[in-house]
Order: sequence, then structure tokens, then C-alpha cells
Amino acid sequence: MRITRLIAGAVAAGVLLAGCSGGADESGAQSSAGGGAAPAVGQAEPMAADKAAPAAPAAPQQGKNEPAQAPDLRVDQRSIIYTGNITVRVKDVDAAAARAAGYAGGAGGFVGADNRDSGGGGDDHASLTLRVPADRFADVVNQLAGLGEEVERGINTEDVTEQTIDLDARITVQQARVDSGRKLLAQAKTLNELVMLEREVATRESDLASLQAKKRRLADLTAMSTITAVLLGPAAAQPGDDDAAPGFLAGLRGGWDALLASLSVLVTVLGAVLPWLIALGLPLYGALYAFRRYRRRQPAAEPK
Repeated sequence: MRITRLIAGAVAAGVLLAGCSGGADESGAQSSAGGGAAPAVGQAEPMAADKAAPAAPAAPQQGKNEPAQAPDLRVDQRSIIYTGNITVRVKDVDAAAARAAGYAGGAGGFVGADNRDSGGGGDDHASLTLRVPADRFADVVNQLAGLGEEVERGINTEDVTEQTIDLDARITVQQARVDSGRKLLAQAKTLNELVMLEREVATRESDLASLQAKKRRLADLTAMSTITAVLLGPAAAQPGDDDAAPGFLAGLRGGWDALLASLSVLVTVLGAVLPWLIALGLPLYGALYAFRRYRRRQPAAEPK
């Protein structure tokens, strides 16, 4: 019995020791589990902050001013004024002039001037100023060359892109000045302010109108090109040929021109003096004539 009691006591003591160690392990596990949970939450917050950090610079980027776009200065976007002149020798000047006007009208343009001189005997010539759209400029020049024998051709271009851009900027600024002046005019409280602001607004509006007129003029010159067409008859002299003629003919023509100029001066002087001759010469002639008749009526003196 004594041995049985000892064995039972040893078993009971082992059970108690096992229960204490198990409780200690559970409490340790709970403490370790509780200590690990806090760091997990602490790690989650920095991660969220790190993820949100890159999105912060987006606000300053949205506040930046976008760079101003430079004007489009490609060749097809530039403002260019085309002018040309062509001289053609034709058989019938009037018929060729009518066809030239038809070419301008067919291209969407018009005839700006038409000067003709019918000298007769094939000495006719005509000068036409044609306004045609810029995109049809080359086509119309080639059509005019086909009217007869081309004698001379000249093409000129002028790039006015910078002038156009400058005018646009000045018009924008001047329009803003006009608008501000009108606002101040509406707020005028005294008669002096009203008069002063009306004068200032009128000056600004005049400057704006002048700039707009220049812009319209440039727009017209760039949109509609100008062609001067000279049509010569079969026997008509080309302009400039007479001045370049050398030798005897040049001297003869120069002398004839000098003679005509001298006669013109003489006739002018005579026209200026003639009224004075009439006003003073006739009375003087009448007085002289009367004196001579009086002398004739007097008897001759007898010799002593």
C-alpha cells in the first residue's frame, strides 16, 4: 500500500507539472502573438504611406503653365505675296485681251485695269492688270504665255509672314486696350472724366482700325496675286527697245525729242507773253499811228 501511494503521488505531481508548463507555454504563445500583431499594423501603415507618396507630386505638375506654342512657319503656312509680269506678242490684241480676261475670271479672279492703244497697222498694244487667287497664279501665267509668242516674263515673291504675325499681336493688344477703355468710360462719374475717356477711347479705336486695315490689305495681297500682262501687236515695238537702240537712230530720236521739248518751252513762253503784248502793244501802236498822221498833215516849212 505504501508503494502504491508513492506511485500515485508521483503521478499526481507529474500531472501538476505538465499543467503548469502547458499554461506557461500558452501564456508565452499569447504574449508572443500579441507582440507580433503590433508590428504587423506598424508595417502596414508605412507601406500605405509609401504607396501614396509617389502620387503627391502630381498636384504641382498640374499647376505648371503649358509652354506657348510657336507659330506654324512651314512653307505652306507662310504668307507670301506673288506678283508677275509677262509680255506676249499676239496677232490680234483685242481678241487676246478678251481671252486674258477670261483666264482671270475662270480662275476666280478679275481684271483690275485694262489699257489699250490701237495704233493701226499691227502697232496695237494693251496692258492688263489681272488679280487671281494665289494658288492659280502659275496656271494663269502659263495660259497667258500661250496666247502668242512670249517675249518677257518676270515673277517676284515677298514673304510677309513676320508682318502678319506682328499685326495679329498688335491687334490683340490694341483690342484689349479698347475694351478696358470702354469699361472705364462706363464707370465715369464726372463730366471731365467722361470727356477725357471718350477722347482716349476714340484714339484707341482709330489705332485699332488702322491696324485692322493693314491686316486686310496684307490678306488681300496674299490671297489674290497680281499679274501685269502686256500684249503687243505684230508690228508693235517692245517697251524699252527704243531707248536701247544704238547709233544713228538713237541720235536722231534724241534730237527729235530735244526739238519737241524746245518747241514746247517756246510755245509756253509765248503763251505767257502774248497777253502782255496785246494789253500794251495795241495802245502803243495806236498812239504811234496817230502821231505819224499828224506829222503828215502839217505843212512843210518854207526855206528863207
